[in-house]
Amino acid sequence: MIEVENRETRDVAKDAADLYRLAFLLTGSSDVSIDIAADTILLQDNANPFFASWMRSWARRIAIAKALTKIREELTASARRTKSARIRKSAVAPSNWSLPADTNKVRIEEALLAMDVFPRAAVLLSLFEGVRLADAATLLDEDVLLVRKALAIGLREFTAKLATKTSPVVPRFPRALAWAQLIH
Repeated sequence: MIEVENRETRDVAKDAADLYRLAFLLTGSSDVSIDIAADTILLQDNANPFFASWMRSWARRIAIAKALTKIREELTASARRTKSARIRKSAVAPSNWSLPADTNKVRIEEALLAMDVFPRAAVLLSLFEGVRLADAATLLDEDVLLVRKALAIGLREFTAKLATKTSPVVPRFPRALAWAQLIH
């Protein structure tokens, strides 16, 4: 019985840490992210055992919705800046781009947090969370074309912050998959 309780406690702690990290990457605020993670975990913790599994799967969605609600004004202002921004038609990354071997979660988080909030949210939702573009547009309360533009700007900035100009990319799978594997 104690072993089951310890495993459940570890699972809750890991879930809380994951939700905190997701909320922090969206909001950029530690205090807000702690509240979001705690509130979301409490929803799971108090859930009827029948619904516990279902609530656990929805926890990330709930945390995303809460985080985006907390930064709605910042998102709106950032969306206006994104709307007026020009994007270059060149490739997102140079042909000799590669992800540095020492890239870790901290470096990825730093690169994401250095971005403006609307493109960062577009990258996080689309690339790292696997949210469809139309659904991301709904969550961000903007049209799909603007979210696509924000994603292009965000990917360019994200890549530039992580890029090194060394040998050609070695992996034969999409760069997005390489990033997603590093973040999880």
